[in-house]
Amino acid sequence: MRKSHPVRRVVLATAATVSGVVLMLSLKPSSDPASAQAGGTIPQQTAAAQESAQGGAGATAGGAVTGDAVQTQYGPVQVRITVSGNKITKAEAVQAPKGGTSDQKTALSIPKLTQDTLAKQSSQVDTVSGATYTSEGYKKALQSAIDKANAAAPAQPSAQPSAQPSAQPSQPAGGNTGAAAKTVTGAVSQTQYGPVQVRVTVSGGKITNAEAVQAPKGGTSDQKTALSIPKLNQEAVAAGSADIDSVSGATYTSEGYKKSLQSALDQAGG
Repeated sequence: MRKSHPVRRVVLATAATVSGVVLMLSLKPSSDPASAQAGGTIPQQTAAAQESAQGGAGATAGGAVTGDAVQTQYGPVQVRITVSGNKITKAEAVQAPKGGTSDQKTALSIPKLTQDTLAKQSSQVDTVSGATYTSEGYKKALQSAIDKANAAAPAQPSAQPSAQPSAQPSQPAGGNTGAAAKTVTGAVSQTQYGPVQVRVTVSGGKITNAEAVQAPKGGTSDQKTALSIPKLNQEAVAAGSADIDSVSGATYTSEGYKKSLQSALDQAGG
């Protein structure tokens, strides 16, 4: 038998080794771990971007709302409020009486009224002495803005505190959550100078708003009504009853107011 040459055996062994390496390379998986990681990164980034976008949309809740213009004896009053987190964070008068003495009264009253709005978070702000008409117009315009803000708010249990904070909606454990606010108009009380009629809003056993829907008019009655009614309204809310002081210089109007107020409270209590 013919012996194989040693050099030939080395060549054959080397060829076999090369063939094995080529075969192993051809069997390498087509999926690359690096590319697999990159494929999983894109959806994660997209989800994060969507979550961020959704969070930004939710943060835009609230905004500025302008109430209706209210005409007063000296000119229109219109109020704009900014609401955030169910709170009034800014209040401003976009219209107010101008010209003559109105400039001084506006400069005196509007800053106080806007400050009181932020403090009380409602339209139950104090009338500024010497600027009764502007103050009353401001209150009505402010309530209009609050009503619009509530109407535009999402239908959530927390959507109402800014409009009626006096109803204490933020205290669910208070026991009066089932009692809705009631607005009642008392009987007309005739006085020597004309009829007086009072409307009250009662919530949780307290007067949260009082206003005269009728009051003496004409001649000196206009001045007496302008002098007395805002004070009587304020006293009614503070006292929570018809046991309030008469306004000096407007005795008949005061007495008529108290009688009509008592009538309204009797109806509300019934």
